[in-house]
Amino acid sequence: MSDYVSRRDALKKVVLILGAVAVARPGQSVHAADLPHLDPSDPTAKSLGYANDAKSVDAKAFPQYKAGSACSNCMQYQGKAGDAWGPCSIFAGKQVNANGWCQVYVKKP
Repeated sequence: MSDYVSRRDALKKVVLILGAVAVARPGQSVHAADLPHLDPSDPTAKSLGYANDAKSVDAKAFPQYKAGSACSNCMQYQGKAGDAWGPCSIFAGKQVNANGWCQVYVKKP
């Protein structure tokens, strides 16, 4: 059995998670500093190939990974420049490592 997750399946999971969070927490405001750090062993993190350190990503297992890719330069990352951790639109309710990486990475323009 393969651990491969297609982009379509990963995005479906993300949409479902974001929808569940929006329904469960309407109108609640949470400061980024109050959010827990994302654990790479979290089921969603595992399904999207999240790593706290992009340098540890296996390029053979994740051919879409390119050297220099990191959460801090991804469109999904919502932290401020220079922050070690910040919120991510993919992992709602958690902070990701600015040096991290996952399969949903899209380089900021």
